[in-house]
Amino acid sequence: MKYSESLKKNKDFQYIYRKGTSYANKYLVMYVLENGTGQNRLGISVSKKVGNSIVRHRLTRLIRESYRLQEERFRCGLDIIVIARIGAKGKGYKEIVGAMLHLAHLHKIIDEG
Repeated sequence: MKYSESLKKNKDFQYIYRKGTSYANKYLVMYVLENGTGQNRLGISVSKKVGNSIVRHRLTRLIRESYRLQEERFRCGLDIIVIARIGAKGKGYKEIVGAMLHLAHLHKIIDEG
């Protein structure tokens, strides 16, 4: 993630949950909020309800990688939180990247291409 950094603080997550806009599909939920800087910040959340630690870490890696490979298409200056839903358990890279791009199109934060 050369243009982005990670969201780590609970305070930042709570602020984006309160003030941001959200869209969801079968696999993911995405919250987006303008941050007023020149770079994006990405936060990923996978609940214990989704599965054990192996499943959760795999989903986290899939989400991070799908964002990293599509990063040039995203507008800059955004805080983005991606939450994995139970339906994402056991899904592959193609389903996750498709779900992420679908949500980005709904938020209108991605360039067509």
